[in-house]
Amino acid sequence: MANNQGRLVWYELLTSDVKGAVAFYTEVVGWKTQAFDNDYTMWVASQGPLGGVGQLPEKAKQMGAPPHWQANFLVDNVDATVAKVKQLGGSALHVETVPNVGRLGVIQDPQGAAIAIVQPDEAMAQHDASKAGEFSWSELMTSDHEAAFRFYSAIAGWEKVSEFDMGPMGKYLLWGRDGKQLGGMMTIKDRPPGWLHYVTTPDLDAALARAKSKGATVLNGPMEVPGGQRIVQLRDPQGAAFALVTPPAN
Repeated sequence: MANNQGRLVWYELLTSDVKGAVAFYTEVVGWKTQAFDNDYTMWVASQGPLGGVGQLPEKAKQMGAPPHWQANFLVDNVDATVAKVKQLGGSALHVETVPNVGRLGVIQDPQGAAIAIVQPDEAMAQHDASKAGEFSWSELMTSDHEAAFRFYSAIAGWEKVSEFDMGPMGKYLLWGRDGKQLGGMMTIKDRPPGWLHYVTTPDLDAALARAKSKGATVLNGPMEVPGGQRIVQLRDPQGAAFALVTPPAN
């Protein structure tokens, strides 16, 4: 499991309207669904399950959390990782053991962004992120991206792959594993720290049209980004932010 430390493996939508969210994403992204239990439904793409959707927990609502997407990354030991998170100035929002799944935790980094960790009972297959319907990029907008990167590097083993100068907007840090880019981090002061996850789609304009027709709000874009890809950042009808991206340039 050590070689898998920090690998993003599962993406969950916690929402106020599960049926509405299922109707939206199956139409916009093309996912199928598969029941896990009475309270949880899995998202299924061409390579198999990649995440799930469930009701936003009451405890999360009481803490002020809106509907949101939450990524999970692999750790060798959830409890040891939680201890390290606390040592580095972060916090643990929730830790539990789910039968036949594994040990799970939701942590908050020192700047306030939340992400989940998982120590699964069984190995989780790695997906080709360039395929339609797969999550292919995870972006952290935060109050201090350099401090945030040091935190995630310590707990997840993520590496700084490169950095892109955005001029007056500052620098965009590209992070990954084993030299492969998996996401970015950037300092932005005018919003609460948080993660945004990008889903690969072969036809951005068509997917965007479907999203808008189903009640999505455009937050930014569509636009071209370095590498020739096109992106659009959206908010689904329940209020959860997500993004769409064309496949990586060859």
